[in-house]
Amino acid sequence: MEPTVHPFAELFAQLGLPSSESEIRDFIQRHRPLAGDVNVADAPFWTPGQSRALRDMLLQDADWAEVVDQLNLALH
Repeated sequence: MEPTVHPFAELFAQLGLPSSESEIRDFIQRHRPLAGDVNVADAPFWTPGQSRALRDMLLQDADWAEVVDQLNLALH
């Protein structure tokens, strides 16, 4: 079984956010740079549900963890 690679658009859709390429780019530009000591799941702009979903993706689902890590890098 091959690992699934999720694009940013799927992650944003899972979080209930607009997920077109330009909307994702705008979101990242609007919310960066995140302070170096802030975990992506703890960023102040997430709703509690989004924050919880990001934590779950990082802790429990290797398929999603990779794209969440990529988002973390993009925001820092």
